[in-house]
Amino acid sequence: MRCASCCGDTKNRARTILLLKVEADRISQETLMSLDDFVEKIEGLEPYAYRMKKTQGGKCVFLKEKSCFIYPIRPLICRFYPFQLKSVRNNRYAFTHTEECPGIGKGPQLKGRFFERLFAKLTELMNKSSEAA
Repeated sequence: MRCASCCGDTKNRARTILLLKVEADRISQETLMSLDDFVEKIEGLEPYAYRMKKTQGGKCVFLKEKSCFIYPIRPLICRFYPFQLKSVRNNRYAFTHTEECPGIGKGPQLKGRFFERLFAKLTELMNKSSEAA
């Protein structure tokens, strides 16, 4: 479902797209845009270092119509949506999801492998972020 409602503010929710430094740097390199063109520096939300800027209409600056201009290199937080990773205990995690996504319950049921790949991507990016620090 390509509604793109997760890519910007809605009547009921202001969205925040957070980025790791390594993600912002990659987007900058791939798009040839300066960081100032698409992100704002943030503090206190580590490991995230940036927040994606929005258009005047409250949408992600990389959303064109209902398509993501940077889809292949989109931030991890966008790859996860509508899922969230929650720390359970003892270095164990569980995926939850938001009910606000109109795609929940539609299409084929996702298998465990899908979530394993998401978690592996998270681990890879976190390792790159810690190496860059």
